[in-house]
Amino acid sequence: MANSNSRRAFITKTAMAASLAPLATFGTTYTNKIDDQPKLSAPSSIKITDVQCGIIGGSLFVKIHSDQGIYGCGEGVDAIRGAESLALGFGRRLRGQSPFNVHKIFEDIRRGGHFGGGQSGMYVAVLSAIETALWDLSGKALDLPVYQLLGGKFRDKVRVYCDTALYRVRFPKPEDFAKAGQEAIKNWGFNALKFDLDYAGDPDKYDRYNWTASPGEISRMYDQLAAVRQAVGPKIDLCVDMHGRYDHVTAQAIAKKVEPLNLTWLEEPIPAENFDAFKTLTEETNTPIAAGENVYLGYGFKQLLDNGVDVVMPDLQKCGGLGEGQRIANLANLYYVPFSPHMVASFLGAMACAHVCASVPNFHLMEWQSYFHTDEMYKKIVIFDEGDWVKDSFVTVSNKPGIGVDLNIEAMREYKRGNAPFFEENN
Repeated sequence: MANSNSRRAFITKTAMAASLAPLATFGTTYTNKIDDQPKLSAPSSIKITDVQCGIIGGSLFVKIHSDQGIYGCGEGVDAIRGAESLALGFGRRLRGQSPFNVHKIFEDIRRGGHFGGGQSGMYVAVLSAIETALWDLSGKALDLPVYQLLGGKFRDKVRVYCDTALYRVRFPKPEDFAKAGQEAIKNWGFNALKFDLDYAGDPDKYDRYNWTASPGEISRMYDQLAAVRQAVGPKIDLCVDMHGRYDHVTAQAIAKKVEPLNLTWLEEPIPAENFDAFKTLTEETNTPIAAGENVYLGYGFKQLLDNGVDVVMPDLQKCGGLGEGQRIANLANLYYVPFSPHMVASFLGAMACAHVCASVPNFHLMEWQSYFHTDEMYKKIVIFDEGDWVKDSFVTVSNKPGIGVDLNIEAMREYKRGNAPFFEENN
């Protein structure tokens, strides 16, 4: 089903509804007039009328409606359990405003939460969804893709790495790592992969609260990565995540031990809360150290960059949205640091993220989830008619107005839980 929610489609539908034959040319004439208008005229009169929302899985989805029948969609992740009331509260503040003032609205809401959690967590995750939907609505109203609103694009396609999701396998062995890597390359065409090393059930673990890895754990980690490197060869990007579950001693040990395996990065071997701890870690190894999926707003990333992190990984569905994501990328570019966003959203979130990746010079890799290929829900809940989602490890950035991906609300109802608000009119 084609995404027809744009200004041109709206005007054309209006023309088709005209019942008098002499007015048959109304749609074409009016559309041409709109195209001829300066962009600060007719489209600028659009106003926000309502915000609707619903939670599916680990994502908060929002729709921002306007008085011209055009809407925008956005998504927030992770810190969103019970976030509907916050989203609807933000929505009430938006009524009557122009969606084109994305940065102003973002700043108004962020500053308005100075004593209400506006620095991180649920507040910023929900704001990320709202902000993304504003870009989508603005792009549809102006017949422009989001990357164009962000200043244009450096690339048409965005390279992604596949999170192989071996965390679903209970304590995978080295041969499981090797098989998962080979299958992701063979079945889906990826040339960049990611694996997790942290396993709470490791029998060699001292105890669940001790962040120091035992010699047995260190050996297990190395053996798993060595197996996959041997299986996939030297040309495949190999990214590794430790989810911030170890201490500085362990981070030093594993980062040094895996240097011969030529990792693309070692992601958060220590928690990202203490930014200073990254400085000595990055100085002691030539394994690139990545961090940022749980860091909020540009302020947090400045501290990471000041302490020498090698790769920044903001999650645009919770760090502040698309505009903030671009600001973080541009900030990293001043440090000559690559931008590789974390991404655990639906395909709506993935494409929104891809628009930002296309718009900055220092983009490196974007995360891609294997559940897109294995869980039918992710196909059902979105509408996209531009071919393959991913091909040969690349996502082609949509040239349609807005993000280029729509939500299938009726399909989403199948997966909603409880009696929380779910895309209902909110008066």
